[in-house]
Amino acid sequence: MQAWNNFLQAQENLLGKELVDKWLRSLVLVHFDSANLYLEAKDSFQLTWFEEHIRPQLKTKLFNNNHRPIKVHITVPEEGTAPVKDAKKGKAKYPSSAPLILNPDPLDPAATLDSFIAGKSNTILYQFFQELVENKIAKGTFNPIYLHGPSGTGKTHLLMALSSAFTKKGISTLYVRSETFTEHVVNAIRSSEMQRFRQSYRNVDLLIVDDVHIFARRAATQEEFFHTFNALHTAGKQIILSANVAPPHLEEIEPRLISRFEWGITFHLEKLDITELSQVLEHRCNALEFPLSKDVIDFLIETFPPHPHTLNRALDTLILRTHLEKDRAEHRNKSSLNRSTAARLLKELIESEKKSALTPQKVISIVAGYYGISSEDLLGKSQTQECVLPRQIAMHLCRTQLYLPFMKIGNLFSRDHSTVMTSVKQIHSKIEQREPELALALIEIQKRLEQH
Repeated sequence: MQAWNNFLQAQENLLGKELVDKWLRSLVLVHFDSANLYLEAKDSFQLTWFEEHIRPQLKTKLFNNNHRPIKVHITVPEEGTAPVKDAKKGKAKYPSSAPLILNPDPLDPAATLDSFIAGKSNTILYQFFQELVENKIAKGTFNPIYLHGPSGTGKTHLLMALSSAFTKKGISTLYVRSETFTEHVVNAIRSSEMQRFRQSYRNVDLLIVDDVHIFARRAATQEEFFHTFNALHTAGKQIILSANVAPPHLEEIEPRLISRFEWGITFHLEKLDITELSQVLEHRCNALEFPLSKDVIDFLIETFPPHPHTLNRALDTLILRTHLEKDRAEHRNKSSLNRSTAARLLKELIESEKKSALTPQKVISIVAGYYGISSEDLLGKSQTQECVLPRQIAMHLCRTQLYLPFMKIGNLFSRDHSTVMTSVKQIHSKIEQREPELALALIEIQKRLEQH
């Protein structure tokens, strides 16, 4: 498949040939058509690596000849369910008895409650889940439990950690991404196995579904999830959900589902600050038995966007390239890994990030565009409400999204740093007061920022 080969070549330029050969070219290409690509990983570790590092790129970098995205399906065959050859069509397929359509999503073994860095703003939420796991809070007391927050706040880590913790306690738990739930519904309908699907999803003690906002515009999925939710809730089974926004702000989700999402308790996950992000990196380094000096960790924080996914990707790439280089050099001296060495090993990734990095200028342009004013008006001296509010929001985002110091934000906006502090506090206060117009504006602006 030429599109896949082109994608692999692009990944070589970004990650290096050795890495691509080891983790991507070793995937078995089972079957493909103009809109789908079916791959097989050798084990769950390779699948997890693919989901974390490659899946986010597919929507923007893997297209067919009609410039439409190609959907990638990747599985790990269970013992006794190896692909068999279809002699007529000349392609591999799975035995009809294999329960592939019901495979849950793999859990990252590194995603545990102990390794979750809650940060100051998420302490209450973290304590709640610890007490839930320890049964100090009875399951079903708050049902559903709904988490929401922007990308990079740790929702998936926390949900996987909860799934692992409850499973170890002998509680029947099912963790799935919303895309997987949708795929299971579609496959069950096509194969006339809805009864089997319903038994699998409704005979568990705990259902965890990640990113339910992805159910938008998927009528069949929403219909089935509505009945699945009702069956579990009526039976007193715990349901835990996550999304990028609070229930009232979900778009193109049926009102009856939104009302059910509000039945229980809702938590908002806040982004970590720079110090807390450093703790995340340090903890991950220790878990991977690859400790880095504070100077190198600071370098990663300074060089890459302050986002856990991006930083973890940079760290994983650094570790892999360090090992590859050391294997070639036939030595294991970790002391050589300093700031300049890290910069050299991550050169291509740094260049790629620079091209797509979110900048203050992009923040200003996106906020101005949302409010229908020019960037010059936003940065100007006008004190009219149509300019003041967008200006305050842009300052707030420069502080919370880019972690810029107040002094630097002041320089960008030609304001005194005390004015910036006041503006940021005013927006924060309005967020706490849950002003609906501001909430909707921030949600839409956040979407546009994430597209960049």
